[in-house]
Amino acid sequence: MTRTDKGSDCCVPDRPLTKQSRSPMPHSYRQRPKPQPDEDLVALPGSEFLMGAIDGPHPEDGEGPIRATFVDTFCISKYAVTNQQYDQFVAATGYRSLAEQMEASFVFAPRDEFSSSARRPTHAPWWKLTDRAYWRCPKGKGSTIDDIANHPVVHIAQQDALAYCQWAGMRLPSEAEWEIAARGGLSQMPFPWGSELLLNGQSNCHIWSGEFPISHEYMSQPGPVAVNAYQPNGFGLYNMTGNVWERVADRFTNLHSPRPARNPRGPLNGRHYVARGGSYLCHHSYCCRYRTSSRQSLDGQATADNIGFRVAADRSS
Repeated sequence: MTRTDKGSDCCVPDRPLTKQSRSPMPHSYRQRPKPQPDEDLVALPGSEFLMGAIDGPHPEDGEGPIRATFVDTFCISKYAVTNQQYDQFVAATGYRSLAEQMEASFVFAPRDEFSSSARRPTHAPWWKLTDRAYWRCPKGKGSTIDDIANHPVVHIAQQDALAYCQWAGMRLPSEAEWEIAARGGLSQMPFPWGSELLLNGQSNCHIWSGEFPISHEYMSQPGPVAVNAYQPNGFGLYNMTGNVWERVADRFTNLHSPRPARNPRGPLNGRHYVARGGSYLCHHSYCCRYRTSSRQSLDGQATADNIGFRVAADRSS
């Protein structure tokens, strides 16, 4: 039995489709001639770790039970996929993302725009279904990625991430691969660098700072930051928590066996997938999903300006 988190729109809104979208993989893309450079990938040897947590603040997410999990050797990108990388993919293939096809996606809206509207989830009015918002125009019509080439690409549906992976000769990481990578060699620590949110008294992840959603202490227009912001974890991986939610390959379930497992995978069927790591909108007052064990159910066709992904591979060449 699988249950999904129906109260997660505060973090990422699930958007009902109003138009017919294309199939998840509309084309077969020729792999780019120069695969992602080895220096962008980190090889992690096969090893066992304790997956999950029992102190998660959102029981519906299914972080527990803690279970011994073995993951075979794999490679994972140091960074989330950037706007520049996704632009190269689109230039080579002509791919149109789901949000582009739908001609709208969810954008975080400032307080003075809050209103009661069919284009906003009633219990999370800071989300606004915005016309012409997609990866190239992340805030809607008139916005660009000209000055944010090294920021994570956003408004990404599951099919958009898979299409990029096919072209790049990569794949999405499994949830277990993502978590062992996020932990950076530490065992059962809530953050990639240890047990405390601050690192040497300083913030080390991009989450909401201030009173959510009224005011932010550092940004006039909150949004993602560069993929190499903050200090990397023990494996040299950046922004494994905060900044943007990262889609992984597994479909969502919040029911897990406590028995040891090797290379576990999610359910074979279902429209909801797992997203990991939290985003710039996470805040302890309502959403503590910026921890190494944090997870969320996310509709495969949901798009918003805090949803991205990173890539993985069985080997680096």
